[in-house]
Order: sequence, then C-alpha cells, then structure tokens
Amino acid sequence: MLEVYERLGDHCHGVVFTTVVLSHEQRDRGRLKLTGENGEEVRLFLERGKPLLVGEYLKTTCGKYVQVEGAVEPVTYAECEDWHTFARACYHLGNRHVKLQVGVRWLVMQPDHVLEEMLELLGLTLTHKEAVFVPESGAYSNGGHHHH
Repeated sequence: MLEVYERLGDHCHGVVFTTVVLSHEQRDRGRLKLTGENGEEVRLFLERGKPLLVGEYLKTTCGKYVQVEGAVEPVTYAECEDWHTFARACYHLGNRHVKLQVGVRWLVMQPDHVLEEMLELLGLTLTHKEAVFVPESGAYSNGGHHHH
C-alpha cells in the first residue's frame, strides 16, 4: 500500500509509478483510499480544502510518484450566442453556488434537471456529454482574503 502526504504540483522529475483517476468529487477530498491504474492500493492523507488538480503529481512516503488524472463523468454543456445571455446564466448559477467550468459563451456543470430547465428558459442550448469536469477553483482558492 502506498501512502501519500506530499503534493508536488504539475512538475515531476521522476518516473510515475502509477496513476489515479479521480472524479471531480474525489479530487475535492483530502482523505481517500484508491486503487492506482497498476492495481496498487493508494491512500491519500492531504490537506483538506485544497482540491487536487488534473495532471498533478504526488509523492508517496516510500519515494514513488503518483499522477492524478480526471475521470470522465456525466456533465451538462450549455452554450449561447450572446454575452448578455451568458452573463445572466453565470449570474444565476453563481447565486446558487454552482461549480462551473467556464469558456467563451459556454459552461459545463454537473447535471441537475432544475438548473438545466432554468438555463433553457434563459436561452442557452444544452447538451449532455461525458467529459472530465474541471470547474473554476473559486475566488478564495489560494487562501487569500480581502481585508478592509
């Protein structure tokens, strides 16, 4: 069994021993029991509140390297032609604290029939897909705070 306490970021100068494929929800957790792609058991004991990134490298207590990959999971892809509609959609989803992956007049979110109906009423076109979900990390993800 491999134990991981150390995050290396997106650079690794060693050979990757195994890869772990994690859903968005799993990447948000600090404590996990997993099976690597090579069949090796991997246990994560990481700082809570700092999600793992797709492509990130981890170092085990025995000096082996593990890479994080994103799992393909169901997502809702929503798009529109104009910025006003897109801004309204982002406003309403942000008001509900929905995790979003955002592009140029498109967004990706986890499927939710109530939110999907709202987006369609706002004028967005929706498609259900299977993809790696990588939402925005959030305004306070770097631990910084705004002081008055």
